[in-house]
Amino acid sequence: MQIGDIQLLFEYGSWAGERVLRAAEGVSDTELAAPAPFPCGSLRGTLVHALSAEWVWRLRWQGETPSGMLDEGAFPTLGTIRERWHEEKLAMRSYLAGLTDADLTRPLAVVNTRGVVQPPLPLGQMMLHLVNHGTQHRSEAAAMLTALGRSPGDLDLILFLRERASG
Repeated sequence: MQIGDIQLLFEYGSWAGERVLRAAEGVSDTELAAPAPFPCGSLRGTLVHALSAEWVWRLRWQGETPSGMLDEGAFPTLGTIRERWHEEKLAMRSYLAGLTDADLTRPLAVVNTRGVVQPPLPLGQMMLHLVNHGTQHRSEAAAMLTALGRSPGDLDLILFLRERASG
């Protein structure tokens, strides 16, 4: 595993996340918070959870110990979610830019939000987990948006790669 591969996957996640956020434009605050049969309870809950996971994991990798996820109530509108998502994207890019291939093999023990130290895993494996986690929640958000008549379209990696290659 190389840092360029990880950076590519995070850029893909950012691209796919932006497609989801664009599809959500025009969703009312009521629709954003409406109960949905998904683990995070609503479109807003799903988006905030995905954002929160990116934030929590980055902080852990930087040696911090967040005591909880972001508070969904602090993000009452899509605009507030989008603004914080942009900030996190920039912070993650900055963090990734400082890593080397060797850093990805470094075992890292992190503390979960309940204060329990987790067994060490290589940093690169944790990063792959986060990319995969984002895929799950973008898919859930896409399903909710599709039900609202606002599908984000295909979110496949190959589409991102082709779009990127065509410049």
